[in-house]
Amino acid sequence: MTIQFHCPKCGALIAFTDKHAGQSVKCMTCGQRQIIPEKSGQTPQKIEPKVTPEFPLPGFYRAVFVDSWKIFFDKDNLTALVFVTAVVCFKFFSAGICCLGYFVYFAAWGYLFGFYLQIINETAAGIDKLPEIEMGTSITFLWYMIKPILTFIFAVFIVQLPFIITLAFFSNKGVTWENIWETKTALNLVLRGLFVGGLFLFPMAILVVAILEDLPELLRFDRLLVPVIRAFIPYFVVVGLLAAACFIENKAEKDATPSMLQNAGILAINLAVQLVAIIAMRSIGLFYRHYDCYFGKSW
Repeated sequence: MTIQFHCPKCGALIAFTDKHAGQSVKCMTCGQRQIIPEKSGQTPQKIEPKVTPEFPLPGFYRAVFVDSWKIFFDKDNLTALVFVTAVVCFKFFSAGICCLGYFVYFAAWGYLFGFYLQIINETAAGIDKLPEIEMGTSITFLWYMIKPILTFIFAVFIVQLPFIITLAFFSNKGVTWENIWETKTALNLVLRGLFVGGLFLFPMAILVVAILEDLPELLRFDRLLVPVIRAFIPYFVVVGLLAAACFIENKAEKDATPSMLQNAGILAINLAVQLVAIIAMRSIGLFYRHYDCYFGKSW
């Protein structure tokens, strides 16, 4: 069950599952800390703001590499972990069932992407629990599935916008997506740099979407770059974890005629992808939590 309430400072609508009632959270619009009420519509208890720290909160690496593992052994997270496992298994075993396989694949990743966004949001707000996955009803069922996929696609599009514009501008000179990787001209190297740079900024773009739910903010590349530059090594760790999840997912492709043992191994890899992905999404939220002094008051 979801508890919805309005921030007592800026009036922004905030929503968390009822298992978080009584916990302290931070409004992602204005930064006001408050206590999640017991029921929807109640006014949350306002926590007097502390002075914004001038330095990062210590313990980022421990939170990412040590504390993140605790969530897999917390009984309060069992329902979410079982659901993720069921989604992965359902997606895996439905892969070869004609048109149904495509729908299941789309639906599964839609819910998983939504789950990832919730992890980032709640981790950034100071909650160290896995969120519940809401299935929705009737038309909202489809929206819960479609919205996260569109959000991820839009985030990729925005960070790759400089690359797309540059590629389109020089297309009349014979530059295409394929040949920029084949030759080493100055222009091709620039295009490669823009593409890789866009991928590097993707975690920041997803962070902006998850905590602000304000897509136009993605156009502010200055906002994206400042925290990255000032906390480059921690951010590089975040990018590395997300890249690791993508790399493992790429290795989880199902063979045409796998044996039963191969199937078991591929399924295990698919489940491992989610384990790494959960830690990677938490690292994005933890990056905001530990280095929010670099984001500026306007965030």
